Amino acid sequence: MQYALPFLLLILFVSACAPHTVRAPVGERGHRPLHTPASHRVSQGETLYSVAFLYGFEVSQLAEWNRLKPPYTIYKGQELRLRPVPKTHRPPPHIAASAPKPRSQPPPPPQASASRPKPPVIAPSRPKTKHRAAPAAAAPTTTAHVMPPSGRLSWAWPATGPLLSRFNARHEGRKGIDIGGRNGQPIRAAAAGKVVYSGSGLSGYGRLIIIKHNKEFLSAYAHNRKLIASEGQWVGKGQEIALMGNSGTDRVRLHFEI
Repeated sequence: MQYALPFLLLILFVSACAPHTVRAPVGERGHRPLHTPASHRVSQGETLYSVAFLYGFEVSQLAEWNRLKPPYTIYKGQELRLRPVPKTHRPPPHIAASAPKPRSQPPPPPQASASRPKPPVIAPSRPKTKHRAAPAAAAPTTTAHVMPPSGRLSWAWPATGPLLSRFNARHEGRKGIDIGGRNGQPIRAAAAGKVVYSGSGLSGYGRLIIIKHNKEFLSAYAHNRKLIASEGQWVGKGQEIALMGNSGTDRVRLHFEI
């Protein structure tokens, strides 16, 4: 069953001095650019998550349209469809009539031998010595990271500072919130998850980090001065992932989306 749930944005209506863990209402992130092209040519450093984030699609949609399977590896110069594959009517395959198989004749009965077979000579068996099986070596214990299932998450503030702009569903450029601060200020993960993008390949976002928390939620942290968390890394809630900056914007800020 395909997961067809939209990206969701966090609507924060509390002051920037709120405690670290906050329960806040969320809104749908279903607003795509006004003119979405039919395809996208992959640039260096892009992932399927970053392309889906750029155009407002779900990763599962792009994967289905481009016949990609986990871990959704894409390559520089690859052309990705941004629209569903048109359904074409295919006639049922022609089934050729097969010729009837000839009936097989039963095998002839075995001929009786004139002389009776001699009984087999059975040699006395030697007593078997019992050997104790060597104990199996214990497998090394490893801590596996498992993506939590869908459900409500406990969010934390990614940074402290004044709230510069709020989420506005009817404004294309207001898909998240902007938090002010000082250059080099720590940016922290709003919830535990896996970093699925860490780079500067998306125009208008500067140095960007995207974290996947479960099958429903992604969070994005844009305009960073320095990226600390790397792609594929698992991070905990409140862990430092970047430093605040002004890459791709006119002032020091954190653009934050969920």
